[in-house]
Amino acid sequence: MDLCLTIKGVSFLLQAGLGILGNLVVLLAYIHVALAKGSLQPVDLIMGHLAFANLMLLLTRCVPQTMTVFGLHNLLDDPGCKVVIYIYRITRALSVCVTCMLSAFQAATIAPASPRWSALKTRLPRLILPASAGLWLLNMIVCMAAPLFSIAPRNGTVPPFTLNLGFCHVNFRDNLSYVVNGVAISVRDFLFVGLMLWSSGYILLLLHRHSRQVRSIRSSSRRTQGDTAETRAAKTVVSLVTLYAIFFGIDNVIWLYMLSVPQVPIVIADMRVFFSSCYASFSPLLIINSTKKIKAKLVCTAAEEDQSSEASSKKNTT
Repeated sequence: MDLCLTIKGVSFLLQAGLGILGNLVVLLAYIHVALAKGSLQPVDLIMGHLAFANLMLLLTRCVPQTMTVFGLHNLLDDPGCKVVIYIYRITRALSVCVTCMLSAFQAATIAPASPRWSALKTRLPRLILPASAGLWLLNMIVCMAAPLFSIAPRNGTVPPFTLNLGFCHVNFRDNLSYVVNGVAISVRDFLFVGLMLWSSGYILLLLHRHSRQVRSIRSSSRRTQGDTAETRAAKTVVSLVTLYAIFFGIDNVIWLYMLSVPQVPIVIADMRVFFSSCYASFSPLLIINSTKKIKAKLVCTAAEEDQSSEASSKKNTT
């Protein structure tokens, strides 16, 4: 294996390992909180859903990509490619949709009290699960074209108008189906990204107004603590949206180039895979760093392990 392939393989391996571990930590922490308290807050439900979508994205895209780079070929047959590509497309779409839902929910949560917002705020927690189910159904329908064109690689040849994923090919019949599929995916993504950027801008505006009020008016201690918690959650959401927007921009610049050529070089395809998976790898680190519940669970787990190790060492010495 030459140096270029080694660097590419190590990059995919680190990305997959970091992202899978981080998303598993977020999921397990929220499951532990749900079992301990009997329920989760709406924001926790959305973030857990996001972690699950990102975990499945990495398992169906980065893991087989890494194995292919390190020389493990013929991983999947045609049915296997159809299943893996279909799950990847759905979870990739869910990553942007759930981030958008998180941003919109947080914007509505911290919006000033008014008759219109008050009625919506009371209904929002009950809408989380139906909205999540609706996003799954929507993306399962939108992504149905992907498994129809997915096949296992054939003798190392890549026909025109084919997305070469390394371990699988998405072989479109002609230029029209190739472009229509790409445009449909881009339109969906841009709609959700536009909505999340709008809601994040609204959150930033509210945070700016709140900071001005805090500087000019002395709030009570109890009110200040509540506002601090809301502000921290809002900043986390804005950070997630910013992170997604950065990698989304890089991803779509490469995607527009791929739509303009009949046969995409494998290096360009690998670059898009890497940048399109960066959000799934880095977002759990941001969630862990900014969520007190997850930090508390990690600290408690570490403390319990230290106590058990100390107890076992005392037994051994006695």
